[in-house]
Amino acid sequence: MMEEKETIIGSKSFTAVAVNCASKAGEWIKSRMGRFAEPDLKYSMHDLVTEVDKGSERLIRNLIGTHFPTHSFLGEEGVEPGPEASAQALERMSDAEYLWIVDPIDGTTNYVHGFPFFSVSIALAYRGQVIVGVVYDPSRDELFVAERGKGAYVHGKRMSVSKEPALRQSLVATGLPADHEASLPRNLKQIQALAPQVRNLRVAGSAALHMAYVAAGRLSGFWEIGLNSWDLAAGALLIEEAGGVVSDQSGEPYHLGVRDVLASNGLIHDELRAALEKA
Repeated sequence: MMEEKETIIGSKSFTAVAVNCASKAGEWIKSRMGRFAEPDLKYSMHDLVTEVDKGSERLIRNLIGTHFPTHSFLGEEGVEPGPEASAQALERMSDAEYLWIVDPIDGTTNYVHGFPFFSVSIALAYRGQVIVGVVYDPSRDELFVAERGKGAYVHGKRMSVSKEPALRQSLVATGLPADHEASLPRNLKQIQALAPQVRNLRVAGSAALHMAYVAAGRLSGFWEIGLNSWDLAAGALLIEEAGGVVSDQSGEPYHLGVRDVLASNGLIHDELRAALEKA
């Protein structure tokens, strides 16, 4: 019985710490905008990474470590580029009781170019299931927060997914993968198939923020190929708690290992999945 009580008290502070980390990191990132050093080139030209990325992750890691020294931490900056390294990093953490999953800047390319669509994504998983998800957009000062079983919120207001019943009424987003060998051609095929079937398509360059927008009802769906756990973990909980559906592109339910994601308001999920499959 004692244990039950502890988790309930704990969950409050988990969310508070996640929110605090995201807003502090977001403010710091914003303050550095336009003043960063020349970006070093990572995995590919499209995966620009800056000192700011590393600084943001360090800030978040230190804050979480202060509050929860026994918790595990998986951040983008601590992992070598490429899908294999991501999968291995997740595998190493698979038996962690509490695992924080962090993307210090999701949308680095946008950030580097001063295009104001990027976010800080922080999730906490308990035994492999996400229980807290926070996505913060410092440019608009929008904080998206979800706690498992308690709903999802932006500006303190309850979020719910859009009501569009069909693809042809839907605004849908995707992302262009950094892997130009296998993933990009696949994604371009999907775009070509989907574009005539939806109201319109957006490619804004931050998966976490696209997911938050699905949760907020601003997009009816989102798909992308070759993402990592830190791109998706927080956003997936936001969408689920806002009444939407997150799966992989073959329709299997979302888990931390998902790379090819499909997220929607639930109403267009099957139609969107079928259209992608046909492509």
